[in-house]
Amino acid sequence: MIRLENIGKQNGRQIVFIEASAALQKGEKVGLVGPNGAGKTTLFRMITGQELPDEGQVAVDRGVTIGYFSQDVGEMSGRSVVSETMDGAGPVSALLAEMTELEAAMCDPARAGEMDDIIARYSEVQGRFEELDGYSLDGRAREVLDGLGFSQEMMDGDVGALSGGWKMRVALARILLMRPDALLLDEPSNHLDLESLIWLEDFLKGYDGALLMTSHDREFMNRIVNKVVEIDGGSLTAYSGNYEFYQQQRAIADKQQQAQFERQQAMLAKEISFIERFKARASHAAQVQSRVKKLEKIDKVEPPKRRQTVSFEFQPAPRSGEDVVTLKNVHKRYGSRTIYEGLDFQVRRRERWCIMGVNGAGKSTLLKLVAGASEPDDGSVARGPSVKMGYFAQHAMDLLDGDRTVFQELEDAFPQAGQAPLRALAGCFGFSGDEIEKKCRVLSGGEKARLVMAMMLFDPPNLLVLDEPTNHLDIATKEMLITALSQYEGTMLFVSHDRHFLAALSNRVLELTPDGIHTYGGGYTEYVERTGQEAPGLRS
Repeated sequence: MIRLENIGKQNGRQIVFIEASAALQKGEKVGLVGPNGAGKTTLFRMITGQELPDEGQVAVDRGVTIGYFSQDVGEMSGRSVVSETMDGAGPVSALLAEMTELEAAMCDPARAGEMDDIIARYSEVQGRFEELDGYSLDGRAREVLDGLGFSQEMMDGDVGALSGGWKMRVALARILLMRPDALLLDEPSNHLDLESLIWLEDFLKGYDGALLMTSHDREFMNRIVNKVVEIDGGSLTAYSGNYEFYQQQRAIADKQQQAQFERQQAMLAKEISFIERFKARASHAAQVQSRVKKLEKIDKVEPPKRRQTVSFEFQPAPRSGEDVVTLKNVHKRYGSRTIYEGLDFQVRRRERWCIMGVNGAGKSTLLKLVAGASEPDDGSVARGPSVKMGYFAQHAMDLLDGDRTVFQELEDAFPQAGQAPLRALAGCFGFSGDEIEKKCRVLSGGEKARLVMAMMLFDPPNLLVLDEPTNHLDIATKEMLITALSQYEGTMLFVSHDRHFLAALSNRVLELTPDGIHTYGGGYTEYVERTGQEAPGLRS
């Protein structure tokens, strides 16, 4: 369906692709992987024709429709969420718009003389609309929006009133409703909660077109893709199987290449030693010349490319008392909506609670109450006297000073630390070399999240309250964070839609439901086994 043939592409001084080739066939579900800046978005843009390769060609079979979801959703305003979604449905939405115009024309007395032509055209358009199952479009749009977490009230509300994250969901719904022959999805799992993520997973499993997607959620990728294409050093390499199988194959290939490189290096050293030893002797001139020619013809084996891996180790956190947080008879309302009515909950030292619940159940509200960012209407929230808290929330990224650099933010937060430890900290969180001098205003969402996380963890608290800490983080940074937090000896309370993060770090589950709270000893994996669901209200 789609072929990239010997693609070459350069952005400024950066070489993105060199004679790279790959193909996307009907029915394939392909995960596109590679480090940040490797060229994943550039590849999407070349397939859609928004950019052209410098060399080679991108070939798309005649008649193939392509739907592309990117993080740049554009402007949305002036109509309802469901109308905005339906507008993305391809030809059927254009037919609906024309039918609406023709219906208005039929009621216009000034166009009475054109009525026969208008009615004939309306009949033609309506017939095509029916062929494309247009009359079910509203229902199908609402089904997709419901799956992505929209209430009926939100669907009929003004799309312009939505936050950026919800507009992302509308943009995704438009593409899914279109059901093109090929779906290109650039980070579709961002901005989704766990319930919506699982719905999208099921939708994509049942999608019969071709799929090419990127995602920082390894579990999501694992369950959907049957092939992985890796961008590395300007080339494209395909691996059959899911993301986990790709990782295994990549590790085996790296090991084999390293062994091959070391064998060749040993052979070269031996040959060079012989040449150096005997080059001045006339009796060995022929042998020396023969070996020199042999070396000139050898194809050099390159060592495997070293993937940049970051690691972070916590300094020991001060020990807290056994009772870390106690909520007693907590009541909380937002306007007419009751969130909690008499909530009792206790967190003890070294417990790691993941908070589960459907949209609006009060997950973030609970974290805000514990962190002191919100007050209960009634009841009490008490933290132990020796508790030192670190709170990560999405709004924390908005508090960064846009005019200051990454290093200045760290220096301001820890004036006594000295340059070397702060540069090492920045490196652990992906700010190496000149990146430490970037102004905060130009940082991506992921970079801002990494910086806020670094500032929170350098002088470690003994209670971590984390609201979606993995949003925007790439797979490598998530792995670093999971490794670091698994060795953390403090207490944790967190909300996340990343199932790998949930399973790796929780040892308790608090589920918020309309009929009260349910607690589960054991972590997220045990919760799934006991309830038969990966998220509240959904079957696994």
